[in-house]
Amino acid sequence: MIAIDIPGLRTLRLSQLALDYNGTLAGDGVLLSGVGSRIERLATSLTVHVLTGDTFGTAAAQLDGLPCSVVLLPVEGQDIAKARIVRELGADQTAAIGNGRNDRQMLHTAALGIAILGGEGTAVETVMAANLISGSILDALDLLLNPRRLIASLRR
Repeated sequence: MIAIDIPGLRTLRLSQLALDYNGTLAGDGVLLSGVGSRIERLATSLTVHVLTGDTFGTAAAQLDGLPCSVVLLPVEGQDIAKARIVRELGADQTAAIGNGRNDRQMLHTAALGIAILGGEGTAVETVMAANLISGSILDALDLLLNPRRLIASLRR
């Protein structure tokens, strides 16, 4: 569990992490350098879930051996499915990270939603649903590895 008191907001008590794959953890279906080691470190504090439509059909192979579950989603209704999964995990204890339009509801539902500004771009609706925007997935994962960094951006 990661617990961090955000002055003027609330204390976050996170035990789950929901991640989008393509555009967030991966570029063109290939896991980005540095992501795997961060997932390994985060998995000591959080249960990690990768929620993906798997556009390139590579997610399972790319994530093989990492301490995370991979949830393959149907082509239609991914936005609704991702938000439903976050609710099932316990929205009040889940952080979510994504960049696509289909991540908007997931970020809005989670206790902490982080939008990524990656190479594929970021949907405007997703930016508006997030609590925080990060310049890269590595920076976003580092926020969870060093949660005091969240205080500066989220306190009132």
